[in-house]
Amino acid sequence: MNNPARESILGSIRTHLAASVPFDLREHPINHANPVILSKTASDLSLLDVFKQNVESVSAHCIITTDVTDVLKQILTDLNAQRIANSDNPPNAHDIFQFDVGISRAQAAIAETGTLVLDSTYERHRLVSLVPSVHIAIINASSIVETLSDALTLLQKDKEISPAITFITGPSRTADIELTLAIGVHGPQELFVIVDGSK
Repeated sequence: MNNPARESILGSIRTHLAASVPFDLREHPINHANPVILSKTASDLSLLDVFKQNVESVSAHCIITTDVTDVLKQILTDLNAQRIANSDNPPNAHDIFQFDVGISRAQAAIAETGTLVLDSTYERHRLVSLVPSVHIAIINASSIVETLSDALTLLQKDKEISPAITFITGPSRTADIELTLAIGVHGPQELFVIVDGSK
């Protein structure tokens, strides 16, 4: 390619990139059924509000409270849960398939995507969050950060990041070749996120 043609193409690219700058931080709802709300474009929302909206945009439930115990009891009562697995005292891998609900703590959460981050260093058994049909995750409000990079920095804290980190964004979902969406085929059908605002 000769230099004038190359410069013409690169010049066109530069011009169009420069013109797109005002739009780079804006999500276009036209392209998405459930648009992601980026905190940079929602300056009137707090990080916690952005996280809650993005959790709910992926068909999960988000409850912000200062009384985690009462909210947890109410959810379990509403679900009529009979067998409950807890990541602090998990059942063995074979028995986990017999449980209705799995309860775990998330070590971080990403506001811009509504994603929970579970570090295997702290969670004794990842299957508690992956196998039962309902997953209840508890996260401290202070552990909600803006981006994936912020979450990894939070997890690192003077040590190497765990070799096994689980990222959870909404209930389990998959689609077939015809793009028919199915919920809960490969994991929980329902996700509840309890944000502990007392810490």
